[in-house]
Amino acid sequence: MSTRLLVIADPVAGFKIHKDSTYAMLREANKRGWELWITLADDMRVQNGMVQTAAQRLTFTATQEYKHWFELAEPQHLALKDFSAVLMRKDPPFDQQYLYATHLLTLAEAQGARVFNPGQTLRDYNEKLAILKHPQFTAPTLVTQRAADIRAFLAEHGDVILKPLDGMGGMGIFRIRPDDANIGSIIEMLTANETATIMAQRYLPAIKDGDKRVLIIDGKPVDWCLARIPKAGETRGNLAAGGTGVARPLTAKDREIAETLGPQLAAKGLFLVGLDVIGENVTEINVTSPTCFQEITDQSGIDVAALFIDALERKLS
Repeated sequence: MSTRLLVIADPVAGFKIHKDSTYAMLREANKRGWELWITLADDMRVQNGMVQTAAQRLTFTATQEYKHWFELAEPQHLALKDFSAVLMRKDPPFDQQYLYATHLLTLAEAQGARVFNPGQTLRDYNEKLAILKHPQFTAPTLVTQRAADIRAFLAEHGDVILKPLDGMGGMGIFRIRPDDANIGSIIEMLTANETATIMAQRYLPAIKDGDKRVLIIDGKPVDWCLARIPKAGETRGNLAAGGTGVARPLTAKDREIAETLGPQLAAKGLFLVGLDVIGENVTEINVTSPTCFQEITDQSGIDVAALFIDALERKLS
C-alpha cells in the first residue's frame, strides 16, 4: 500500500514553485510514488465525532510550468486518520482560525492521525515567544503591551527592534532609536494603543551579515543555512521584504545552537523547525511553515526536501 500524504496548505495555485518549500516536499514525495492529497485548513470539519477534510488528490503534470504543474481531482470528504501522514503547512498569521485548526489537528491525532508538526506543539511554540524558553541563546528581549515598558527598554538599549507576535515575512517589524520622531506612533500602532502584546529586542548589528535560517529536521540540523541579507536601507533580512538569500555552511555557533535545541524541540514533537539566528542569537523559532528548502538546495547541492522525506519515511516506519 502506498504512502498517502495529506498536506494542509494555502491554495496550490498560488505556490511560487521556484522557491516554495511545500512544493519541494510534494515533488520529492511524488518521485517516491507517494499518493498526494491537498486541502485547506478552512475545509477541515468534525462530523459524527470524526475530524475530516475536503481533500483533493494532487497529481503532477508533465509540463511543470508555473500554475500548470498540477491537476486536482474532485474533493472527497476523508478522515485525517486515514492518511499515512498529515503535514500542516499553512502559512501564518497564527490567528484565531489557525488556533481552531490546531485544536482539530489535536483531536485528529487522538483518533490516530499522524500530524507534523502536531497541533499541541503549534500552540505551545509561538514563533516569537518560543525563544524565551531558551534564554542562553537570546538577545535582551521584552514582551509587553505597555508603552512605558517599551520606552524604558529603548532608553536602556538605545537601538531596538519591535515586532508583532503573529506575523511572518518581516511584516510589522520596526527598528527604533531614541531620536526617532515617530516612536509614539509606532508603539501606538503595534500595541493597538496598549491592547496588543508585542516583542522588543535589542538591535543586533550582525544583521548586516544576514538573518540566518537554520533548518532542523527531526532534531538534526541541515548542514547549510540560508543567510538572508537586508537590501540597502532595510533592517529586515526577510526574503519577502527584499532580502537576498545566500546559502552558507553552519558556523560553529550555529551548529552549537542547533544541536542543543534540536533534540529538545524534537522531544516536544516538533518535526520541522526553522531557527532564525542573527550573529550568535536566536531571534525566532519557526514551526508553522518553515521555508528556504529550495534556496539552500540550489546553492549548496544538499537536497533538503529529500532529507525531509527521508526523515518522514523513518518516522512513519
